[in-house]
Formats: sequence, structure tokens, C-alpha cells
Amino acid sequence: MVVKRQRFTQLLCFILFSKKISELKKKNFQDQKKKTMEMSLRLASSSTSNPICLLNPGKNLNFPIRNQRIPKTTKPFCVRSSMSSSKPRQTLSSNWDVSSFSVDSVAQSPSRLPSFEELDTTNMLLRQRIVFLGSQVDDMTADLVISQLLLLDAEDSERDITLFINSPGGSITAGMGIYDAMKQCKADVSTVCLGLAASMGAFLLASGSKGKRYCMPNSKVMIHQPLGTAGGKATEMSIRIREMMYHKIKLNKIFSRITGKPESEIEGDTDRDNFLNPWEAKEYGLIDAVIDDGKPGLIAPIGDGTPPPKTKVWDLWKVEGTKKDNTNLPSERSMTQNGYAAIE
Repeated sequence: MVVKRQRFTQLLCFILFSKKISELKKKNFQDQKKKTMEMSLRLASSSTSNPICLLNPGKNLNFPIRNQRIPKTTKPFCVRSSMSSSKPRQTLSSNWDVSSFSVDSVAQSPSRLPSFEELDTTNMLLRQRIVFLGSQVDDMTADLVISQLLLLDAEDSERDITLFINSPGGSITAGMGIYDAMKQCKADVSTVCLGLAASMGAFLLASGSKGKRYCMPNSKVMIHQPLGTAGGKATEMSIRIREMMYHKIKLNKIFSRITGKPESEIEGDTDRDNFLNPWEAKEYGLIDAVIDDGKPGLIAPIGDGTPPPKTKVWDLWKVEGTKKDNTNLPSERSMTQNGYAAIE
């Protein structure tokens, strides 16, 4: 019993001692924190950046400000243009640095010809406000052409944009996106055909600004009705066919408005592939002029509609015995009437 009492007394003393030590530590921490705050306030009151010190410099400084001489340890301050100090703005390609358009950078650039790897023809054409459509019209090509048209129109809406076309056509929806972007631009979009402008390429060629649609003398223009395939269930095929008819009617209406011809004539002319030379395309109303340098030797002759004459190769199937054997073959009509008895 005595041992238990002694242990209880020791435990109680230990608890009281621990509590006293924690109180002392807490008090010392608060005192130290208070001293630190007082020290920081003193330093802040004597600092020159303090608003009180700036308003009353004589009370906080031990030396006059007017007689103080600041040593020249820093470099002289110079003002640079925002274009040279900031990073070059990249547009459309990592190789096109807009800051290189400034006069200072041109004057300081070394006089040497750029290597072939340094050339970026797309961006060099963009500097001349030229957009080149030289592939099939798909979603990726349409996105690039649309972004270039919007960029050039945003930079200067007073100067014309030239769209060179050498395309076999492609997606109707992608081409209609380019068409809408051309109509959205405030600047006039001039179109020039190089090589071939077929299908949607011919549609974009004719959609340029009136009076600014051109063809090279050796180029070709082809118009036709929309082409597509339909497969699957009957309902799915009907939906696809309905969409194709919708695009056909819409394109015929736009062609009719561009050329001034009735829709019935447009529908008849686009029923099959209709190839036109530059002068025929001009007469049809798809373009306004043919870019001709006046040198007839460089221009391909205009072909007429008559078929070429038959050669000896054409009659190779008329060898001896073949024509005689073919005369005795029964016709389909005789076979159906006689119940295939004519074969015997």
C-alpha cells in the first residue's frame, strides 16, 4: 500500500512538472515572437521605402537627401522597342518571325542567300498575301486555307488576297467552309487557276471576287454534279442520297447566281464531267479573264469536239475469221423468243 502511494505521488509530480515546463516554453516563445515583431517594426520605420520615411525624410535619416550622391554602378537605361525586347511572335509556322519585318532587323541582317532548308514557301507566299491550294480539298487543307485567309484579312482588309488553285476537288463540306471564309473576308479574294481546277476546285475558282477571277492559258476547268457512295441499310442509304441531292441543288443555285445561267442549264451541264478550257470557262462565266502573255507558241492549241480519226490499231480486232464468226452468233432477242433454240 505504501509502495502504491509513493508511485502515485511520483506520477503526480511528473505531471505537474511537465505542465510547468510546457507553460515556460510557451511563454518564452511568445516573448521571442514579440521581440522579433518589434525588431521588424524598427527596421521598417528606418527604411527609405517606408511611406512615413518618404514623407518625413528628416526624421528618419541622419543625412540630407539633397547632398547625397548616388554612385554610378548600374548600366545606363535605354529604351528598346517592344518588338525587339519581347519574344518573336510566331504565326502559322515556327519559321515565320514577324519581328523580321521591322526596318532595323532588315538593316542588321547579314547579306547572304538563305539555304534551302531555311526557306518556307508557304510563309513567304503569305508575306505577299498569296494563299496556295495545291492539293485535294479535305478537312486539313480547308483548315489551313481558312486560317490563312482570316489572318491576311485581319492584318489588312484593304489589300486583295490572291488564292492560287491547282486542285482536283474533294469534300463538299470542306470546300463550303473555304467558300464561307472567302465571303466572310472584307478584302477581295482574287482566284487564279494553275493546272487544274476540277469539281470543288472549280467552284472555289468561280467564287472569287467579280472581275478578279483568272485562268492560266494552259489550265483546265471541270464541273460536274456531286459524287458519293451510299451503303448500309435502306434508311441510311436514303439519308445519304437526300444529303447528296441537297448539296447538288445548293451548288447549282450558287453556280446559277455566279454565271447568270438558269438552274436547269447548270444541271444539264454538270450531269457529266464537263471539261472547259480557259476561254470556254470565261464564256461560261466561271472566270473573268485569261492570263495570256501574248506568246502563242507557249499556249496549247484548243481542241475541238470531234473525235480523233481511227487508226490501224483501232481495226486490229477485225482479223481474218473473227468477223465471220461473230456474224453467226445469236442475238439476245432471238434467244429469248426461241427459248435458246437458236444456239443449236
